[in-house]
Amino acid sequence: MMFSAEEVERYARHLVLAEVGGPGQQKLKAASVLVVGAGGLGAPVIQYLAAAGVGRLGVVDDDVVSRSNLQRQVLFDTASIGSAKTESARDAVSRLNPHVTVIPHPVRLDAGNVDEILAGYDVIADGSDNFETRFLLADRCEALRKPLVTAAVGRFDGSITTLLPWENTDGRANPGYRDLFPAPPPAGLLPNCAEVGILGALVGFVGSLQATEVLKLILGIGEPLIGRLLLVDALSMRFETIRYRRR
Repeated sequence: MMFSAEEVERYARHLVLAEVGGPGQQKLKAASVLVVGAGGLGAPVIQYLAAAGVGRLGVVDDDVVSRSNLQRQVLFDTASIGSAKTESARDAVSRLNPHVTVIPHPVRLDAGNVDEILAGYDVIADGSDNFETRFLLADRCEALRKPLVTAAVGRFDGSITTLLPWENTDGRANPGYRDLFPAPPPAGLLPNCAEVGILGALVGFVGSLQATEVLKLILGIGEPLIGRLLLVDALSMRFETIRYRRR
């Protein structure tokens, strides 16, 4: 897979990294990632994966851009208000990196479409904002053997983990999402960000961490957050890791 002179200049800081280099950048260009949710987490994930040169990005979201999104969803701007998030994401990526193809999926992920959508991608990044989608996505990614990087945020804190439950680490089966969260909480138990608010910058660095995990999986470098839940507390700027196992 050849790079143009413009691409060599664009990815220069990757190409000099021993852990990436030309072969790694080729992996990124050949990769396809599905980002579920183009909101607070999805926005920075899409931006950084596009900037890194991931060749194909799918974006699942059935919402339109609202003015209240702009405080944290920096993929969009005032001119995007009223536009479908998937289309606005495609426009933003085309301005950022024309070498990346964006496939919009302007739908809500459900049991009827999830397998068909997942089939076309190598790695999945979950930035959805509801437990129904998170559990559905985790269950189907496990069944279809799709690597899943899932993250969540609330007010001033966030969490992130990486799931490959069909594989083994050190002779032990990797845990799945339901080993960490056995079942969704009752509907209405946890308030959403519209009710309690959220610090805009928080989603930026949690989403950046999520994008980093995706890039590590594609490149085959480092130690992914498998069996580890990274917790972020922005008020104290504290990072903690909780280990969990298959039940």
